[in-house]
Amino acid sequence: MDTVSFPSLVSRGCGIDVHKKVVVATIDGSGLRKETREFNTFTSSLTALKEWLLANGVTHVAMESTGVYWKPVYKVLEPAGLTVWIVNARHIKYVPGHKTDKADSAWICKLLLAGLLKPSYIPAREQRELRDLTRYRTKLIQHVASEKNRTMRILEDCNIKLSSVLSDTTGVTATKLIDLICAG
Repeated sequence: MDTVSFPSLVSRGCGIDVHKKVVVATIDGSGLRKETREFNTFTSSLTALKEWLLANGVTHVAMESTGVYWKPVYKVLEPAGLTVWIVNARHIKYVPGHKTDKADSAWICKLLLAGLLKPSYIPAREQRELRDLTRYRTKLIQHVASEKNRTMRILEDCNIKLSSVLSDTTGVTATKLIDLICAG
């Protein structure tokens, strides 16, 4: 029978509520006084967050996967040797009542310390960079194909039917014909 295993308990952790312009971080754990601070999302402020966490001996950080706002925080904290968990927002049950950023970060920290959070899979930096590059390449290829199709539609609207006489409407011959048409 398969059993679900949760990560081991964390002795010193931080819960971060991430937003576009600000992150709210709560630290707690053995030998720590629970403390909550706000940081801007500029690199200098995120570096101050990292230094604060390291100075307090925090080993694990958990934050919601809110859009893409978590990425700059992750990129600053990951190289520092902190274990950074990105947690699906649907897996975090909020405390009933008035929702505040401070309460959210404290709740995330509490769940982290209790071992109740499961980190999402985040590939290694090299794989993330390769993924970004291949996604960008795919977008460029799609854009070029879209522009080629747009050119053919414009020619069709002008009653110029290159596709009827050429098998490759984007080849050398087609390009020369289009250049000649544009030249008059």
